[in-house]
Amino acid sequence: MALASSEPGIVTADPRIAPAVEAVAEQGFAIVPDAIPLSLCRDLIAALERVEREHAHGFGQTTFEGTRTVRIYNLLRYGAPFTDVPVAEPVFSIAEQVLGEDLLLSSLSAITLAPGQEAQALHSDSQLISLRRPHPCLMLNAFWALTDFTEANGATRIVPGSHKNPKPPKYGETYETIPAEAPAGSIILFDSQPWHGGGENRTEQRRWAISNYYCAGWVRQQENPFLSLSAETVRGFSPALQDLCGYKLYRGLYGHVEGQDPRAVLTGEPGRPNVWQQADSSA
Repeated sequence: MALASSEPGIVTADPRIAPAVEAVAEQGFAIVPDAIPLSLCRDLIAALERVEREHAHGFGQTTFEGTRTVRIYNLLRYGAPFTDVPVAEPVFSIAEQVLGEDLLLSSLSAITLAPGQEAQALHSDSQLISLRRPHPCLMLNAFWALTDFTEANGATRIVPGSHKNPKPPKYGETYETIPAEAPAGSIILFDSQPWHGGGENRTEQRRWAISNYYCAGWVRQQENPFLSLSAETVRGFSPALQDLCGYKLYRGLYGHVEGQDPRAVLTGEPGRPNVWQQADSSA
């Protein structure tokens, strides 16, 4: 599995990138098969089982989160192999194409549907954002299917094209959907606007998935990495992952620390020039 380069603007050549970007724009979602080595899927499931056991993660306490669903937030806290997920190709490059080079990691969490989990209410991920719909893609969810996603085990249900609808769905209403069925090793991408929700797990096995959620560089992240991850932990990340966590200037200005690149404050190494320094150097 290729990892994204830490140098901005470098995009891994992969014939799957352009079709996925186009599908997200036109349909609101895309499915990229064979994007995750099955060996990594197995490693991630084993790591999730360990974290769930050692930290006593249980089922959700609300209907929306799922009373038969185990959600584990802030996966970067637990180190490898979760730290490989946000910078993995080809998804990292797809996200860059959709959201821009200064994108951020909004959240990284596990969503494991146990047998008996009922279907989740349809919703739109950006419906809490006070912007007129439809709007440009602000957030891109890359759902890692660690096991097969089938209609029977709770594959995410989507209303294709609903990202162009001027309104979000009414909570609790029933709409015609399609299941985002995909074999293990696939990644299901969708814009933050499409109407979607987790399906019902009618099988005897768990449906394992990781929600790798990106956002544009100026959008507030769902998880607060500056409090949920210690500076010592982040110093151990790759430069690309540090950038995704927010230790990078957006457009050379936003996110600075007393005028400095936050990476310089984090690591003590020379940071990248801010917008004012760039203006002086080009004058």
